Amino acid sequence: MDVDAYLRRIYYDGPRDPTSSTLRDLHRQHLYTVPFENLDIALGAPIHLDLGALFEKIVIRKRGGFCYELNGLFRELLKALGFRVEMLSARVRSADGSFSREFDHMLLKVMLDESWIADVGFGDSSLDPVGMRPTNAEMDSDPEFTVLAANGSWELARRQSDGRYVSDYRFTETLRQLGDFAGMCQFHQTSPESHFTQKRVCTKALPNGRITLAGRRLIETREGVRRESALTSKEDLRNCLSRQFGIEFADGIDWSRLMG
Repeated sequence: MDVDAYLRRIYYDGPRDPTSSTLRDLHRQHLYTVPFENLDIALGAPIHLDLGALFEKIVIRKRGGFCYELNGLFRELLKALGFRVEMLSARVRSADGSFSREFDHMLLKVMLDESWIADVGFGDSSLDPVGMRPTNAEMDSDPEFTVLAANGSWELARRQSDGRYVSDYRFTETLRQLGDFAGMCQFHQTSPESHFTQKRVCTKALPNGRITLAGRRLIETREGVRRESALTSKEDLRNCLSRQFGIEFADGIDWSRLMG
């Protein structure tokens, strides 16, 4: 792991000691700079859970990825900096309240004076690591995200406008390895049942909002104000990926796959 190259990738030049404040700053910088995206799936480029390949894609080529890639590589950075990190599996909540199969999502547990959930691979989720206790002294009394105990499991839950908490996903503390996710990684690349094969997305957090490319729509939310614009040509899409997300594709890719 070339730590210096990784930290340059996320524009981080702060402290490197394994503390909660360092973890929070690394987590935020990762979300601000490395997009959650599934463009390789649309292009038919296989995703392999090999740490060397992930480093080359995310750090050297300045791409993003989905949970297995982003959290898988972020774990290696944290370990190299001296953090104690475990890889966990989560089942994502569907709109009907049911939960998906095991290994549908990867997240990280970071053990300091207390345990924290770190997740830079869920798309629109918490900017900061979330403490694994119902009341976190470092957070507001009514935080946007919290971790709740749920019948022998845990749930990462998001506060709704009415004050209720609704789970994003459910997980246990069973220790996992990167290879355990290979089957679901393949499923999400190839199955017509996977939402990753049905929709193209590229999204990144901003200090004041979020920017998302969904198909041919560019959605920008800043200071609570949402703007949406249409991308009508290959040039529009190429420029958007370059300027908004720092993604440059080599000549010769099939842009029709990305245009849909």
